[in-house]
Amino acid sequence: MKNTFYVTTPIFYANDAPHMGHIYTTVLADIIARYHRMVGKETFFLTGTDEHGDKIIRSATATGKGPQAFVDANVLKFKELFSSLDISYDFFIRTSDQENHWPGAKAVWTKLVAAGDIYKGTYRGLYCVGCETFITEKELVSGKCPLHDTIPERIEEENYFFRLSKYTNEIREKIENGDIAIFPQARRNETLALLSNDPVDVSFSRPEGDIPWGIPVPNDNGQMIYVWCDALSNYLSALGFGRDDHENFDKFWPADVHVIGKDISRFHTVIWPAMLLSAGIPLPKTILIHGFITSRGKKMSKTIGNVVDPNQYIAEFGSDSMRYYLAREIPTTEDGDFTYERFVELYNANLANGLGNLVSRTLKMAERYFSGSVMKNTIGDIPLRTKLEKVSCVANGEGYGIPYVIDNMFLPAYHKSMESFDINGAMDEIWKIIRTLDGYIADYEPFKLIKTDKEKTENIIWGVLYGLYYVSSALAPVMPRTAGSISGFLRASLDKEGKPRAFKTESPSAPLFARK
Repeated sequence: MKNTFYVTTPIFYANDAPHMGHIYTTVLADIIARYHRMVGKETFFLTGTDEHGDKIIRSATATGKGPQAFVDANVLKFKELFSSLDISYDFFIRTSDQENHWPGAKAVWTKLVAAGDIYKGTYRGLYCVGCETFITEKELVSGKCPLHDTIPERIEEENYFFRLSKYTNEIREKIENGDIAIFPQARRNETLALLSNDPVDVSFSRPEGDIPWGIPVPNDNGQMIYVWCDALSNYLSALGFGRDDHENFDKFWPADVHVIGKDISRFHTVIWPAMLLSAGIPLPKTILIHGFITSRGKKMSKTIGNVVDPNQYIAEFGSDSMRYYLAREIPTTEDGDFTYERFVELYNANLANGLGNLVSRTLKMAERYFSGSVMKNTIGDIPLRTKLEKVSCVANGEGYGIPYVIDNMFLPAYHKSMESFDINGAMDEIWKIIRTLDGYIADYEPFKLIKTDKEKTENIIWGVLYGLYYVSSALAPVMPRTAGSISGFLRASLDKEGKPRAFKTESPSAPLFARK
């Protein structure tokens, strides 16, 4: 079995600066990528931008720029924001990249043609520029696109079509037997319902005269490859598909997980698998579909004035605080709300007063009582008295110590959550450890016990430091800067099993999280 892991975001449309939806998808994918690197898997994390199509041309024209200069400027905004959030992507794919992307997109098209699944026809119907897709009358709400609240254009043009209908039954079978896992269950059910409605063939090209900005159809320069074969093939082209160097494709494909938003689920759960089946390429293993981020219960809109600027929060609170909020407060597979008031509330309660305060006072006690040098002594583990939600730390009248609870209760639950892409659940397990350590200090009051029993006090402080060591490890995928700081303060020495046996601590010169 290959010890590799391949995670992707969708490629984001480069018609404007990145928004919170882009950030949420990318942070989720980054957490997943960092976790799998942490557990020893060779990981490839892909993100990028979709830069072709009608909307790009219109937006570029409105700014007085050519399409390439226009997308170059917006791509820079994406990369700068991703850098400020410590996004650890391995490759940033761009659909305007003629060297890395175009060969893969053309290779996929050629395979679809060879399978007999591309044919020419005339499309008559509705087209939403915002979605960059053709839509039907029954999809409209009050005559408008439900996602963009705009009236679609009615067009008639000659296009190439893809025989999506040919693969409907096979895709349904693949989903039902688990060859493709779709999370959450509700999105899986939605996909099966779509497939039960017998999807029709879809347009796969646009006339070059209407859309001059894109990839020409092989052997027909009068047509441009439409968004599906252009954009979706990025997952292959980034790995070298269609080029001479396909080492990464052989190593990492099929994708372990595509992380996407619910607004593009149909394209990834129906059209993309059909393309791969037609081309004879293995299907992705998992599609993780998250919800939307709202603000004050409403979709973010410049008109309403509830748009959240991620740069503002990163500048004021730090990148890890933003990553924390997205991982802990926004449900992984449902819609979640984002407000300044709630952000500050959680920042103060869980980061400044919670984790930050625990780290600070523990390190101060270690330095004051033991000159920063703390190790487990012959007394052994001091049992916990605190009882947690759903976890009793007392059995048969005897308490469990910190190491037992962490190693046998919390860490297995944390890893199970991360492996199943339940980021919220994993964060809950981390904060159970933090609450346990706080309760441990409250129960034994080492700041008082030091006056009568220094040896026992050392083992209590050692237990808390042991817990913080694993807090820093578990936090590393979510809050990499904070995890690195805590690890640096602890300076743990490990035993042959890789577990902490002693600490040479150093107190921070400033709070991890200054109260706001």
